[in-house]
Amino acid sequence: MSKTVILKPRVTEKTYALSSAGNTFVFDVPTSLNKLEVAKAVEAQFGVTVVTVRTATAKGKAARSIRIGARVRANVSGKRKDIKKAYVTLKDGDSIPVFTALDEQVKAEEKAAEKTAAKAKKDESASEEKKPKLAKKFGLKKESK
Repeated sequence: MSKTVILKPRVTEKTYALSSAGNTFVFDVPTSLNKLEVAKAVEAQFGVTVVTVRTATAKGKAARSIRIGARVRANVSGKRKDIKKAYVTLKDGDSIPVFTALDEQVKAEEKAAEKTAAKAKKDESASEEKKPKLAKKFGLKKESK
């Protein structure tokens, strides 16, 4: 019996930090999957080598709402779905392009910051060069201490 499992990566700040630092990626998986099935699905879907898989199940919260009928209002209780997360560690050198767009954006922001810093430094040095010229032009003397 072969079933196709589609893995949905969790895109949060914490998972971005894990993927950058420890080569660990986090996926939302169906609650019926075990660690071996998750490892096989990741290897099949992304073509990488899985070293370890850790799973965590977050129980669904209780949810309440009000149903409004013609003459009666009724409280309705329910429960959200349970969520199973799989923390998948890959072999060194392997990577999954989950955060590539985010990495490119960070690099672009760093380049822009470097350009503005270089421009500010250049403007500052240019203004320092203009001060003596302006003093000569207006006949001001340099103050000595």
